Amino acid sequence: NIAYPATGCQKLLKIDDEKILSVFYDKRIGQEVPADRLGDEWKGYILKISGGNDLQGFCMMQGVLTNTRVRLLFKDGMPNYRLRRSGVRKRKSVRGCIVDSQLSVLALVIMKKGEAEIPGLTDNTQPRRLGPKRVGKIRKLFNLSKEDDVRQYVVHRPLPEKDG
Repeated sequence: NIAYPATGCQKLLKIDDEKILSVFYDKRIGQEVPADRLGDEWKGYILKISGGNDLQGFCMMQGVLTNTRVRLLFKDGMPNYRLRRSGVRKRKSVRGCIVDSQLSVLALVIMKKGEAEIPGLTDNTQPRRLGPKRVGKIRKLFNLSKEDDVRQYVVHRPLPEKDG
């Protein structure tokens, strides 16, 4: 899964060749990797590893320095855990933050764009579905002054038409 935040687009690539994937092995979440091995159109691109899942669906967790699955005791406020009852802790399985061949999905983000455009990822833009709600953030996004009317710049969600 490769995302390009500048356009808001994502693309899913299926790569079965171990030789191409070996550039990501033994790298951790947050490290940047050149994407030249993925093909000629990826020349000059730099990708950042942002996460992934293994073959059984267990997600990678930042800070767990292993490439295997471990069982951790989670409490309120920790990532990958949602509190359902006050004060309850739970032991869950998570994957370490080091990439290896046992992963089924690897999430990547484009940090630096190369020379060529990639169809479906960098050539078109996806509009933002929702804009900011707070007055200060709307002013910052549209470079407005205090005298401008902010209500004209609110980004609304498109509502479906009613039948009757």
